[in-house]
This record gives sequence, C-alpha cells and structure tokens, in this order.
Amino acid sequence: MNLLPKPKKITEKGGQLLLCHSMYIVISKEISDNGIYAAKRLQEAIRQETGLLLRLSVGETRDGDFSLRITETLSEQAYEITINENGVQILGGDGAGVLYGVETFCQILQQYGGALPCMQIMDAPDMPNRGYYFDQTRGRILKLEELKKIADRMSLYKLNQLQLYVEHTYLFRDFSEMWRDQTPITAEEIRELDSYCRERHIELVPSLASFGHLCTLLSTKTYGDLCEMEDSWKEPFSFWNRMRYHTINVSDGRSLPLIKKMIAEYMQLFSSDKFNICADETFCLGKYKSKELAKEFGIHRLYIDYVKELAQFLVENGKIPMFWGDIIWNSPELMKELPETMVCLNWGYAPEQREDETRSIAQTGAMQYLCPGVCGWNQWANLIENSYKNITRMCNYAAKYHGIGVLNTDWGDFGHINDPAFSIPGMIYGAVFSWNKDEIPFTELNRMISHIEYGDTTGNYVSYLAEICGHSVFQWREAVLYYENQCLKHELEEGEDLFRNVNHASVDTASAALRSLYKKLLESTKTMPENKKQMQLLSVTLQGIGIWNAIGLLAESREKTRSFDLKKGLELAEKLEYWFMAYKENWRSTGKEGDLHHIAEIVFWYADWLRHK
Repeated sequence: MNLLPKPKKITEKGGQLLLCHSMYIVISKEISDNGIYAAKRLQEAIRQETGLLLRLSVGETRDGDFSLRITETLSEQAYEITINENGVQILGGDGAGVLYGVETFCQILQQYGGALPCMQIMDAPDMPNRGYYFDQTRGRILKLEELKKIADRMSLYKLNQLQLYVEHTYLFRDFSEMWRDQTPITAEEIRELDSYCRERHIELVPSLASFGHLCTLLSTKTYGDLCEMEDSWKEPFSFWNRMRYHTINVSDGRSLPLIKKMIAEYMQLFSSDKFNICADETFCLGKYKSKELAKEFGIHRLYIDYVKELAQFLVENGKIPMFWGDIIWNSPELMKELPETMVCLNWGYAPEQREDETRSIAQTGAMQYLCPGVCGWNQWANLIENSYKNITRMCNYAAKYHGIGVLNTDWGDFGHINDPAFSIPGMIYGAVFSWNKDEIPFTELNRMISHIEYGDTTGNYVSYLAEICGHSVFQWREAVLYYENQCLKHELEEGEDLFRNVNHASVDTASAALRSLYKKLLESTKTMPENKKQMQLLSVTLQGIGIWNAIGLLAESREKTRSFDLKKGLELAEKLEYWFMAYKENWRSTGKEGDLHHIAEIVFWYADWLRHK
C-alpha cells in the first residue's frame, strides 16, 4: 500500500469492508463548519472511485457509517483511522486532524476501490508547520484557479502553510507606477484564496519584499531615488540586475514609512497572524548612498536596525514577523535584538547543504523554519534529484535543531521559465519529509508518487521527469547572460564560461537522449487518467531544450571560432518561433502574462540573431 506522507503506524486487522449506497458520512457536531469540507471531500472521492453517492449527516452514527469526529485523546493535527466490517471511523485531534485522516483514506480508496482491507492507522506530524512557497512575482503570476489547485494538492499531502512571494505584483492602491507593466493579483483574489485555504486548514501567509529585491519599485520615477545605487532606475530591464542591485536606501528617512505603508495595506487582506518581510539578499547595503552610515555603524547594524523597526511595526499590529536568514547568518547574535516571536527562515538549496547556519541560529534560541527548494529556477525542468537530496537533508536539520517548521521554496529567478507542474514532485518531497522524517529512498519515493499523484501504474513517470534536466547543455541562465552581454553590454563575472558544456558531442548526445526519453514518457502515460497526462507540456519542454542546445552550439561557434552556419541559423530561427508560440499557450493556460513579455524580448532577439541580423 502506497500512502504519502507515510503514516507512523499501520496495523492490519484482517477482513474486508464492502462499501454500499446505504452508508452515511456522519459528522460530529464539534467539528464545526470545516467538517463539512472534509465530509464533502470524502463523499466526492468515494463517488469518483466507486460510483457510490453516500449521503451526509450530522450527529450519531450507526453500524456501517463513516464517522468523522474530534477527540481529546489525540494531539493537534493527529488522526486515527479505523476500518472494520462495521464501517469507518476517522478521528482527529482537531479539524485539521480529521481532514488529514480523510486525505489518507482517499489514498487508500484510490488503491482498493470499494473493497477495503480492515486496518487501523495512527499518525501525527513531526513538524507543526509544513509549508510551500511560490514565487508569484518574478515570471509566473498564476491565475486564481491554479493557486486553488496548489491548495488542493497541499491538502492531499497534509501541507498547512502557503506563502506567495510578492515584490510588485499586488495591485496596491497608491503604487500604480510599480505594477502598471504587470498583471497583478488583486485584493479580491487574495481574499478568496485565503478563505479557500482556511477551509483546507492551510494558512495563507503574506510575503512581501521590503528591503532587497525591490527592482520594480525602485525603478519608478517616483521612488527610484530611494534605491541604494545612484540612478539605477535609469537602467533598462535586466534579469541579472533585477536579482542583485535594488536595495532600499536605509539612510533616507522616507524609506521606512514607504515600506510600512505597503505592509499596512497588504497585511489586512490575510487572516494569518504571520507576515514575512523577506529582507534577504541586500547586496548593495552600505556600499553606495548609505556608505558613510555603514562606516560609522557597520553594515550589520544598518541591517538589523531596519529589520527591527519593521518587525516591531508588525508586532504592534498583532503579527508574528518572519524573515529570510541569509544576512543574519553572519552575525547570529543580533537575533537577540529582534522580537522574541520573530521567525528566521533559514534557507539553503545545495544537495549537500551544510548545517552550520542552522546550528548557529539554533544556538541563539531563536525560532526557525528550515527552507529547502524544489530546484526549478533557471531550468526548463526541475533538478528533481537535487531537490530530493536538499529537502531530505533540510528536513533532518529541522528535526535535529528543533525547528518549528519547514517551508519548501519554488523561486522564479530569470522569469520562472519552468512550468510549475515540474515542481510537483519537489512539493511532495517537502510534504513527505516534514510530516515524517523517516527516509524513503529516492527511487522508491518516485515510484510511490508516480502511482498516487499521476496514476501511472508502471511507477516510472517521476523517474523519467527527473532525467529531463540532465539533457539541457545550454541553460536558460546562460542564454540570458549571453543576450544581456551582447545587447546590454553587461560584463560577465570573472572566469564565467557560458558555453562550458556546449560542443557537438554534448548536443548530439542530448538530442538522442531527449528522443529516447520522450518515448519512455509516452509509454508511462498510457495508463494515466486523462486529466493527469502532461504530454503537451512535455513535448514543448523537451523540444525547447533541444532547440536551445542547438542555439548554444551556434553561439559557441561564433564566439570561439568566429564561424556561423547561416543555413542552420535560419532553420533554428523558425523552429524557435514556432516553439515559442506553443510555450506561450502553455504559459497562458495557467498564468497571467507576468514576465512573459520580457522572456519574449530575449527569444525574439535570438531569432533575429540566428538570421544573422
């Protein structure tokens, strides 16, 4: 039996329960309104898997019924499932526990249909906070219905916190200059999503850039002079510059009131008592406009005083402040100056991520989440094996150093060019190991996900997905940097070789491997339900990787040998444009426009470049 996350204890009892139409799903009165969602979720799952439509009721159960109720004998979020020949009992320590029991039962139902083996399951999470973090700013801005699908999947795998990263993609009332070139999310959408998440026992936590990564705000005519760098707002848009150079000037007295105003408007949309101010990667702090202040007090003093001011503002407004830990790592003793309720979000994405930072934060006594990643940024398809290694390691650190949560991140550096569907295995890894830290081997877990999430009876689908990234030899990051070097005259970092993996042999090998992999993916999808098949996405992605590999080979030839195959260039230009048409269709099926126009600028530059113009 495949169950994810893996329950703590399963006891087989012998015998079978045969589902029939006369059974009722009975909710106890103490579950409250949220119990209705759990009951309807169970009702719909039974209908889908068996064709039976069971009626709902409230109150006392009879033999043969499904009983959903809360008991004081279980802790918060814990659940117990008992299946015997007289019916099904799902107990929870609270409403969340009841729902988690229902979600586990739905997975059992998926595998056994209407003839269920008698058993008892007892389960509870290792981590109280188990989250997913999606970049809703730098590239993809998902439509509301897609965000709801994320919440549904989170509920299935017992994740209970969702954060959407926002820099400039919320429709603030007084900042039209910031979002005018975007397709921002609205107050109505956030409120609806907040309610949708609450019903599934998911806390929607606001996350707003407030210090670094303020590219769009600090590129406006109104607020550009608040950037730490002089005249940075005059620079043309650049994916690379957006990542590095837009830190607010803490020496300007207008900065804090401006950010507080944005926070004050944004926080009111959420029912959560938490607020993530981010405050990460303040690369320019103390180097330009605040240089003199940094000389007097030190960069870390500038940082902590600014963060402390925002944190105190949140505390005064009844919120628990959260922030990314990459700056405080270097001076962990400064954590003691922040409010006691402050939560440090300790991130790291290496497959062999070290534990030094986690240990140093733990030694301060501060509360922390461990924050791994699904490893999709700058990739056409996620580095799935890397994400598995990173997530398992970070979840172990969370347990070892008494972290209070795990927040699994999905960033959109350089335009979020990977489709969010490729992040699903990584999301599930985070759910599995934040609930139960017991390791499940990579291959075995992929087999289980293939069955449960995708309905692939071969069990191979996720393993095939994990192979895709290995065949990209000219990555999107390198393509962007080459474009910006040629077009915007941006200097490359010392020793940077954009074509280090590009040669005739590597491109030819990748091309053959992509064809073979596509065939294997087609085979594994034969038995999948229609709504789980992703062949349009896979076809576009694999073809795109092949096209960009070929573009990289031509670019490598031009740069290193000064030769250029014009005929090949013309063929590739047309292929690129047809491919991008399909790519845009996939993008628009799930997301708003977002950064698609910035991606288009680069794609069309390459098409013209391939025509030798």
